[in-house]
Parts: sequence; C-alpha cells; structure tokens
Amino acid sequence: MSAMSQRCYYEILEVERTADHETIKKSYRRMAMECHPDRNPDDPAAEERFKEASEAYQVLSDPEKRQLYDTYGHEGLKSTGYQGFNGMGDIFSAFGDIFEGLFGFGGPGRTPGGPQPGRDLRYDMELSLEQMASGHTASIQVHRETACGECGGSGQAGGEEPQVCSVCGGQGQVARAQGLFRVVTTCPQCRGEGRMVTDPCPECRGRGRVREEKELTVQVPAGIEHGQRLRMRSEGEGGYAGGPHGDLYVVMHQQQHPVFERQGNDLYRRLEVSMFQAALGQEVAVASLIDGELPLEVPAGADTGEMLRIKGFGMPKLRSGRRGDMYVQLVVRTPSKLSEGQRELLEQAMALGDQDAAPLLGENGEEAAGEPQPKKSKKKKKRGLFSRD
Repeated sequence: MSAMSQRCYYEILEVERTADHETIKKSYRRMAMECHPDRNPDDPAAEERFKEASEAYQVLSDPEKRQLYDTYGHEGLKSTGYQGFNGMGDIFSAFGDIFEGLFGFGGPGRTPGGPQPGRDLRYDMELSLEQMASGHTASIQVHRETACGECGGSGQAGGEEPQVCSVCGGQGQVARAQGLFRVVTTCPQCRGEGRMVTDPCPECRGRGRVREEKELTVQVPAGIEHGQRLRMRSEGEGGYAGGPHGDLYVVMHQQQHPVFERQGNDLYRRLEVSMFQAALGQEVAVASLIDGELPLEVPAGADTGEMLRIKGFGMPKLRSGRRGDMYVQLVVRTPSKLSEGQRELLEQAMALGDQDAAPLLGENGEEAAGEPQPKKSKKKKKRGLFSRD
C-alpha cells in the first residue's frame, strides 16, 4: 500500500470509537474473510477494501497508534513516519495468526523458508523539557538479532542450504479435512520453515541468527512531544533468509520539570511577586525555558491567580518554526515581617482609607454589641491553572 488511507479507521471496520480490542479484532476477521483475495480473485475493489481494513486494524489494535490516532488523526500518525503497509506480503506477515486455519487461507506469494522481514524494535528515550524545546542528538545502544555471518543466516554449517522438510515437502504447512472445510496448519516438524537444519552452524547453533549490539545516533527535532515516535528505517532486527531489516521506533518520554508545565505548544509557570509589586505594578524579570530572562509587566492591582501571557516564548511547533506562548501565573506574597519604615508607610496608607478592607467589629450598627457574632471563615484561595482540590 503506497499511501495511508484517509478514511476514518472506525468507519472502515464498522465499530464505535469506544470499541474494545476483541470487538475490533472480530470485525476485522469478518471483513478480511469477505474481502480476502483468495475469495475474490480478479476483483481489485475487494483487494483495496482488504488492504484498507488491514491498515485500520494495524492502527486500532496497537494501543499507542490508536491513542495517537484518536488525538491527532491521520496527521499524527504521519508525524511518526507511519505509512501503512507496502504490499500484501506485509499484511500476511503481520497478521498470519489471524488468517491461519480459516478455510485454508494464507498469504499469496509467501514461500516457506523464503525471505521475510525482521521484527520492528522499540527504544524508550527520556528527554528533559529543555531538550524537547531545543532539539537533541543522542547516541543509543540497540541490542538486536541479525543474520549469522558464519552461515549467512541458513543455520547450516558452512552456509549450505538446509534440507527440505520430509513432512510438508517444503510447504511449511499441512492440510487436513474437517467437515466440509479444508483446514491448513503449520507443519509440526519444521515449524513452518519448510526446511530442516541437519548440521547446525557452530556459531549460531543452527538458529541462523546471532545477537549484536549496535550504536546509533538519534536526531530529535525541536518541538517533539511526549509519546511521539521517531522511525529509524532498517535499524530493527535482521530479516530471515535474506529478507530486509525491520525498523526501530524511538519513543519519547518527557521528564517532569520543576518549574514549567507543558500543554501542547504552550508553557505555564508560576511567579511569586510581593504585595507591593502587585499593588503598584512593576516590570519584573521572569526566567523562560530556553531564552533566558524575559521582561514581564505586572499590572497595578494584580491578584494571586492572574495569568499573564508572553507571546512566542513557548515550545516550538514540530517542523514549522513557529512557537507557542508562555503563560505566567502570579502568586502574590504578603510579607511575614515588616521593617519599622514599612509598617509606618502601611499604617499611613490605611489611615488614608482602604475601600477593600473588611469592616472592623463595632464600626457600624449592624454589628452592635449583643448580637451573635458570625463564625470565622476560612480564606479561600483564588483558583488558577495550578490549583488542586
């Protein structure tokens, strides 16, 4: 399949967005049987429906791909390098367990013991928020299986070809009648390989594969988000019988930051200011994530919880060059200790009148002596972005 389908994957499989894994698998099995190429020879439309359903199932059956698709749609998948299947061989290689045993269906062109692609691998990489904002280059060590260099991947000593299996005749499958149907299962002797190693290679002990460690360099682009993946083509496990390598997927994990919180491409942080700065207003300095200190104008009369925006100093937008914004939530602090001069100035200010001050007991008729006194109320903090229940 040269390009990803643009239809909704849930519509393709005729399931709800809340469907569980078993419901999705059941729907795919039904559609795969209806549109399977063996049941619809010379029907290009059925083959396209089969490919489309297989692509939808590949995404929705993978929890990470499904979460990315549910959040960002097809564009989210493209940003990780996902391109769907390259052809029918890839589909049968990926979902052979689903087709095996169903009316003798199998993957057309799949030769037992023939070339097969290697498995894809996953590597989890932890990054700081600063590394995600600036971009990062890292060296990683990947442990993987690859074809044995001594026998060329055949498993046979000296690189000779293994013998054809005497049970299945090299087919890798055996068939038996079950009622009205012909059921095909994997050959129990060669385990589907179609060949038998009679003189094992001493290096790989007949497996045809060895473990290796490879150092790779990963280029992380600025603006990448938690959970996104980078695809490194042909850096997965080695193929079988001369088949291509699989791919390596590097999954990004953001470390918790002590100051900043990320929401999409925007950054949020708190900033403590004194009650004098909040009352009078003042330009103050606030530390950004990667741009050093920035000027911030605190307006006169600012209160705790007030949110101020600094445009264009958030996270970079992936592969666009633009940036989100930085939001600063003010936290106004009242001094616990005052100097004599500060106390005198504050008392003078109170003497001039404070329209926001609470009335004192006995100042007006409503609070005359003898009336029941109200219970002391707890001061409620103004809620902001970072407030907790």
